[in-house]
Amino acid sequence: MNALRKIIHVDMDAFYASVEQMDNPELKGKPLAVGGSENRGVVAAASYEARKFGVRSAISGALAKKYCPDIIFVKPRFERYREISDKIRAIFYDYTDLVEPLSLDEAYLDVTQNKKGMMSASVIANQIRHRIFHEIGLTASAGISVNKFVAKIASDFNKPNGQTTVAPDEVEAFLEALPIKKFYGVGKVTTEKMYQLGIFTGSDLKSKSAEFLEKHFGKSGLFYYDVVRGIHNSEVKPSRKAKSVAAEHTFDENLSSEIFMQERLEQIADQLVRRIQKHKLAAKTVTLKIKYSDFTLQTRSKTVPYYISDKGLILEAATELLYQERMKDSVRLLGISLSNLNNEEKKRAIAVQLKFDF
Repeated sequence: MNALRKIIHVDMDAFYASVEQMDNPELKGKPLAVGGSENRGVVAAASYEARKFGVRSAISGALAKKYCPDIIFVKPRFERYREISDKIRAIFYDYTDLVEPLSLDEAYLDVTQNKKGMMSASVIANQIRHRIFHEIGLTASAGISVNKFVAKIASDFNKPNGQTTVAPDEVEAFLEALPIKKFYGVGKVTTEKMYQLGIFTGSDLKSKSAEFLEKHFGKSGLFYYDVVRGIHNSEVKPSRKAKSVAAEHTFDENLSSEIFMQERLEQIADQLVRRIQKHKLAAKTVTLKIKYSDFTLQTRSKTVPYYISDKGLILEAATELLYQERMKDSVRLLGISLSNLNNEEKKRAIAVQLKFDF
């Protein structure tokens, strides 16, 4: 039997929007969308005041305006979000080096053995949330359990500004009662398929054999068979590294001239180079992202035999890709991403202990 772990999933509450409201008190308590506009673009994040109207990330700015006529749009400030994220992670590292960031606003922590010698993961999570609020000014939610899968689900139960602990002897009952759409990794399409098979809750899922689930869901079926029984052995990976770095821009008006596009690419390259130089990264593959006025997406890539981080070399590759073939339509978005980075992930052993106090 695998040794149990104490895992915390910390998820910041409406992170981008909350940072904007913290920095500009006039925005507090108001429906806010980060990104997009009432005519164009996509919402990157929404405040809780906006969410009440149905505004969510990834919907268009026009739809957000339709749902909430009083919504306020603000431009994203990713450098600021990274600055705050670094401060939050510094708090995490006061407790454990086993921190796996998923994005700027969420991370897994393995506190089975921790720097404070604290036995209770729930107390640690509460202390971390308290420090984030008093030292930074933002609220966070947390889920605490024996593995990453359950901790991730639990962190969503008491949002915003709360936490949920699922102790080892509560895991199976917690998952059995859970609506299938709440299972992390089960999207809309899979949810509908499960409904058609009579699977509406974790209990329904648990009643199905491994053979049945594999037949209908392939390898994912075996994953579902395990996790509903509380089996998820993925370790917190502190050496998790970015596989790519990207920057992009949606234009106020569609561009139809490559000359104008090239000017915008230079601005995007500036932003990208600031990011990679801050983290001392270099890359071998440059990818140009093009979104046309009909919303179709195209990518063009070039790989060079050496690592590059110089703006001139990146822009040279992106420009070459721009002129690689004629544009099929006017363009509403351009982006540049870098991959094949010089930060190959190294494996790291994780020590665990058996004694538990949640």
